[in-house]
Amino acid sequence: MSRSTALSVLALLAPLTSAPAWAHFQEIIPSTDIVADSGDLAVSLELTFTHPMEGGPVMDMGKPTRVGVLSPAGHQDLGKSLVAVKKGNGKTAYTLSHKLAEPADYVFYVEPAPYWEPGEGKNIIHYSKVVVDMGSGEGWDKLVGLPVEIEPLVRPYGLWTGNLFRGIVRKDGKTVPFAEIEVEWKNDGSVKAPSDPFVTQVIKADAQGQFAYAMPRAGWWGFAALVDGKKSKNPDGKLVPTELGGLIWVKAVDMK
Repeated sequence: MSRSTALSVLALLAPLTSAPAWAHFQEIIPSTDIVADSGDLAVSLELTFTHPMEGGPVMDMGKPTRVGVLSPAGHQDLGKSLVAVKKGNGKTAYTLSHKLAEPADYVFYVEPAPYWEPGEGKNIIHYSKVVVDMGSGEGWDKLVGLPVEIEPLVRPYGLWTGNLFRGIVRKDGKTVPFAEIEVEWKNDGSVKAPSDPFVTQVIKADAQGQFAYAMPRAGWWGFAALVDGKKSKNPDGKLVPTELGGLIWVKAVDMK
């Protein structure tokens, strides 16, 4: 290859190699994470597959494989409550509404349909959950039983900005030593990252699968524990790598 040809090839590749690979996050964001048992008992949730710190773009979601809530009454399927909506550039997301029945902690969760990411050559499945409390304070640490899941070691609501969130990464119920966890803040448009490393925070669990992170700003924070899954078929029927994620969403509130 001549020097001029090599330089031309490098020039073409430069935009590809310099482009940031922003993290994907499956959002499951409730209208509130603490419900007063004397007020409106209905909670609405938004399910969006996106890059939260960058405020988008939104990726198309297929209809979730499973969506439900875990409470003292057990698991309840909420699939019939799903409503498809359009976000961003006409991309499909979902909403649902659920009325809480009694004082308890409610763990809402979603298993989305696999998302094919051609840029990374893999399928992505992010099992996401969020805890909503209604005058209980108990049950927030119950495991849903997702293939990949974060077990909270800190009550995941009623947290001040700066509080330390801790959790354990589990796959098929077993701890995952040195698992990688990506962390992003759901940006309301008020913050611009000074450079790419600030977009997604990256931490590693210890030998027991435990991790910790202090949330520096009020708002919703997503914690995504990522592991490799079995190969699955892409839209062309070819076996490709599969990224499995166990996500939990936690809200921090400023002291005023």
